[in-house]
Amino acid sequence: MIKIADLHKSYAMGQNSLHVLKGINFDVAAGEMVAIMGSSGSGKSTLLNILGMLDVADQGTYNLDGATIKDLDETKAAVYRNKFLGFVFQSFNLISYKTALENVMLPLYYQKVARKERIARAQKFLEQVGLGPWASHHPNELSGGQKQRVAIARALVSEPKVILADEPTGALDSKTSYELMDVLQTINDQGITLLIVTHEEDIAKMCKRIVHLRDGVIVTDEKVKQVKAIQHVE
Repeated sequence: MIKIADLHKSYAMGQNSLHVLKGINFDVAAGEMVAIMGSSGSGKSTLLNILGMLDVADQGTYNLDGATIKDLDETKAAVYRNKFLGFVFQSFNLISYKTALENVMLPLYYQKVARKERIARAQKFLEQVGLGPWASHHPNELSGGQKQRVAIARALVSEPKVILADEPTGALDSKTSYELMDVLQTINDQGITLLIVTHEEDIAKMCKRIVHLRDGVIVTDEKVKQVKAIQHVE
C-alpha cells in the first residue's frame, strides 16, 4: 500500500538547514494499523505530512497503492488525497458554524457528489462512529470525543484506503481516548489501513505495529500483540 525509500527532508533555518528526515525506508501493507512514535523533533509529523501529500520530500521515492507520488501540483495532489487518503487531526479541524452532518459532507462537496448522496453517505458514517443522533448538532454542542468522532466520519466519507491520524487522542482524557481507539480498531478491522502518530505508549500498543523515530531515522520497527481498546472501555 505504501512504499517509502531513502526519504530525506530538510528545512531552511536562516543561513543553515535542518535535516529532519535522514533516509527513511518504510513499507506499510494494506490493512495494517501502525503507530509512529518519537519525541518532539524526531520527524514523525514531517513523515506524516509527506505521506499525506501536504509536504514534499527533497529526495527519495514514495509509492502509494501502485502510484508514484512525485512532482504533483496542488490540483493533482488534491485528486490523489481525495482518492486514497483520509485525515484526522488532534485539533479536530471542524467548521464551527456547520453541523456534524455538514462537516462530514464537506469532502463530498469538493468532489462534486450530488447533495442527496452527500447527505446519505455522511449520515451513514456518522452512524458508524456512533453519532447518528447528533447529526444536527454544531461542534460547540459536542464533547471532545464526539468532535473527534465527527472528524473520523469526515475522514471515512470519501471511502479512503488509508487514514492518517496525527495525535488523534492528544486532546482527550484516557477513557475517551480508549473509546476512540475502539472506533479506529473497528475501522481497521474493515480493511482500512491506519497510520497513527502518537506519543502515548498505551495508544501505540492498540495498534498492530510500532515504528519509533529518533533524529530523523527509524530506530525500531516491530509488530506487537494488539491490545483491544474495548477491554478498557467496558
